[in-house]
Amino acid sequence: MVFDSRYSWARLAVTLAIATIGNVGMWSVIVIMPAVQAEFGVSRADSSLPYTLTMLGFGLGNLLIGRAVDRFGISTALIGASLLSGTGYLAAAVSPSILILSVVHFVIGLGSAASFGPLIADISHWFHRRRGIAVAVAASGNYLSGAIWPMVLAVYWGTVLRQRAALVMLPS
Repeated sequence: MVFDSRYSWARLAVTLAIATIGNVGMWSVIVIMPAVQAEFGVSRADSSLPYTLTMLGFGLGNLLIGRAVDRFGISTALIGASLLSGTGYLAAAVSPSILILSVVHFVIGLGSAASFGPLIADISHWFHRRRGIAVAVAASGNYLSGAIWPMVLAVYWGTVLRQRAALVMLPS
């Protein structure tokens, strides 16, 4: 393996993109909190339970997926985590209660974790002289995700919610 090579920098760019996209799971529930509160008729504190469980899943997922990366490699772990997150989002869409939605967001947090710690650990193996900056760039994908996804999702969710409201009001 050649450290600090062009391949290493290209891999870092891909890592940053994966981290920015993959960490959407940490930020998506924040955008829908008011809708969750209204849909389930719960308090603001209760509507934050899915976020709390997302973060618990994220923390545990960094440990579990980190072990999977050590055992199976980063690609396999990312594929598995993506499937986990996707399944979680499908289940979240049909969750009938705040409790089930919260448990599902724990699963989404588990899947999102692959886009943070395990990616950082993986990229650190590709750099020697510039390891510090490489790790910082990889970690910044999480924060870029937090800057980008809430705005994107707010526009999307606003459109979807308006469309759903219009469909509900259509027969009347």
